[in-house]
Amino acid sequence: MSTARNIPNDHGLTIRMFTTGLLLVLLYGAVIGLLIAVGISYVVVLVFAAALLFVQYWFSDKIALFGMGGHLVTPEEAPQLHGVIDRLCALADMKKPRVAIADTDVPNAFATGRSPNNAVVCATTGLMRRLDESELEAVLAHELSHVAHRDVAVMTIASFLGMVAGMVTRIMLWTGLMGGFGGGDNRNDNQGGDNTALVELGVLAVSVVVYAISFLLTMALSRYRELAADRSGALLTGRPSALASALVKVTGDLARIPTRDLRASESFNAFYFTPAIAKNGVSLSTIFSTHPSLDQRLAQLAKIESELGKPS
Repeated sequence: MSTARNIPNDHGLTIRMFTTGLLLVLLYGAVIGLLIAVGISYVVVLVFAAALLFVQYWFSDKIALFGMGGHLVTPEEAPQLHGVIDRLCALADMKKPRVAIADTDVPNAFATGRSPNNAVVCATTGLMRRLDESELEAVLAHELSHVAHRDVAVMTIASFLGMVAGMVTRIMLWTGLMGGFGGGDNRNDNQGGDNTALVELGVLAVSVVVYAISFLLTMALSRYRELAADRSGALLTGRPSALASALVKVTGDLARIPTRDLRASESFNAFYFTPAIAKNGVSLSTIFSTHPSLDQRLAQLAKIESELGKPS
């Protein structure tokens, strides 16, 4: 449900968020059941899972800002950025989020926070330096649409299970490499050691499968939510061409950023306006992408431009 009066609900996004959330809850329950079935105390499992979810949900904005090197700024410190967001929030009739800047030449922006009341919209210095005011406004309208649609919080929760499953996989692989599956030095009980090895391999296999499924579900939701934010942002400003121009400019400039800087930002791709490292076109790698292709986004914006009765 949108929290901005002038940013309409996207029913397709709402259905996808609900479906993704439901499937991930079922997966989450299966993982907990498996861990309990192999002999791990359910109290330990539940406390551990609850603690991780609590940290990720309640501190997601701080984690994202810290990871990106962002910091909150006042209107006195960043009058242009605050001015654009003030205008857009008035236009959308929504509560103004906190405003942050990340001191990096990587041109990008993102929104984070567990709810509209705790949202943060962050732009990089590289983005503000490269875009003119109409393009910057278009990008920030896109990010405010994420806040209004509440998909930032859903993405945060949706990525939680994949994070846990990935952690279990890494732990299992690490312990397996260090001591071998079965972990025991007791050679007097081969049957017991074999059983333990089978259990550990089973947990590893399930965690890998769960990670893969949750990852694909999250990526599918991520791609759709970007298209939804493009639509809402373009309609809010009434200038789809400005968002298209920003997309082309940012994507082109990202190709000139040192790879090591892009790699440092890649872990936050799902929350960015455009991915730090992306492959355009349609291929098998498309299903692993956090964003739709540039061509797909530009085609949608051109269609909206045409529907608004403006020349493309």
